[in-house]
Amino acid sequence: MGTSTVQRAGPWGLVAATGVSASAVLLFALRLQLPGYAVLLAALVLAYATNRALFRDLLLIAVGLGIISTISVEANIDYANIALMGTVLSLSVLVPYLSSRYVYREHAIRFPIHTGQRWTTLEKAYLPIVVLQGYLILPSYFIGSGAYQNWPVVSAPDEIARLFVGVGFVGIWDELFFICVAFTLLRRHFPDWQANLLQAVIFCSFLWELGYQSWGPLLTFPFALLQGYTFARTRSLTYVVCVHLLFDAVVFLVLVHAHHPEWLDIFWY
Repeated sequence: MGTSTVQRAGPWGLVAATGVSASAVLLFALRLQLPGYAVLLAALVLAYATNRALFRDLLLIAVGLGIISTISVEANIDYANIALMGTVLSLSVLVPYLSSRYVYREHAIRFPIHTGQRWTTLEKAYLPIVVLQGYLILPSYFIGSGAYQNWPVVSAPDEIARLFVGVGFVGIWDELFFICVAFTLLRRHFPDWQANLLQAVIFCSFLWELGYQSWGPLLTFPFALLQGYTFARTRSLTYVVCVHLLFDAVVFLVLVHAHHPEWLDIFWY
């Protein structure tokens, strides 16, 4: 899967990686840019002083975080913002990937789409379970907490289409950056469970700014952990993207219903 074997990071390495994850909380969840950059820089300095291999990989994650932090990722489906956000999020994946591939001369970051392995019965069965979980949980969260108001009201067909495309695009990007970049690089230096916790903090922080607020982290943090675990088990980007898109399809339906209760009146909450 491209997680090249390198020496495991020690305790100070874990402190440095935790600092990178903590910077995401400051940058995205709390929107404290200067403290966020300060913590990120301090984490990189610590990694450079203690473990150069870890520093190189944390730098790639930090570059991605820095690129993302140049814009607001609040839900906004205006055409101009879609173009801006799409460009910035794409660069946050492409720059670390190209840097690893052509500057470091490594192939640590990969996007395993065609793995040649059939999905197991359990993996196939999990897909409808994801939809059922979304159906049972998401209406209570979005409507009960009022978090749906963090997304724009959509009424016209083109607005509905933009919301659908936007939700799906961000869902795919989540797996590309948080799993294929952050989680994959962290796994080179830490046990899977530690790497997964570190990426989940970054994942959850981004989703908070996107609009999953109130008690949203009680949903997004376990979801991020499950996605990391699933990727580690299946080694398949295709599979985790399918899981994410199925869940996001329910998110889209709930958001439309929440703004227009007479539409898609199919939810129980």
